[in-house]
Amino acid sequence: MAEVPFDALERQQLCELFVELGPDAPTLLEPWSTRDLAAHLVLREHDYLAAPGLVLPGRWHRLAATRTAKLAEGDFASLVNQLRSGPPPGFFRIGWVRRFPNLNEFFVHHEDVRRANGRGPRSNVPDLDAALWHNVARAPWFLARRLRGVGLELERAGTNERVRARRGEPTARLVGPPGELLLYLFGRQAAAQVEVAGDPAAVAAVRETSFGM
Repeated sequence: MAEVPFDALERQQLCELFVELGPDAPTLLEPWSTRDLAAHLVLREHDYLAAPGLVLPGRWHRLAATRTAKLAEGDFASLVNQLRSGPPPGFFRIGWVRRFPNLNEFFVHHEDVRRANGRGPRSNVPDLDAALWHNVARAPWFLARRLRGVGLELERAGTNERVRARRGEPTARLVGPPGELLLYLFGRQAAAQVEVAGDPAAVAAVRETSFGM
């Protein structure tokens, strides 16, 4: 029996949490509720015209915001069922997309709901931690691109594994489990359970920087 991909597990667990909490529960993405987040995820996979606006500014962004709001006005259970059914045929079923951007997307948004509703950090299975660390190490420079004037290293807690996210001196270091590092890099600094160590000036610069997409 084939193993269920990690992005699919995160998707299913998030959908179960949506059902448990209902459409009006908070998320870390204030002012978004669970209804808004479900609409965002459905639009990302099913609206090929508007989805680029989730990352592009200007007219594209306004189109995505308008269509996301329209989706959020619909039936919440239908949104969750559509999301639960998995990615449609095409781009989001490609292997590397599932392992990299899709796993990141569903892990981070799963935590957006969990953490906003009193759930603490998870103890992930080793294989999931390995997959998340691989993603952390893959392109951290992009998520840390707004950090200026200092360097940044990422360290997987309990190991000697490190990756450089930004070159520069002085240098700060983020230390934590892979999932917590991913949350920090995606802009969830207040929720991520990481240690920020190193030169005081670099630490201050890291704490003042807006990470993420």
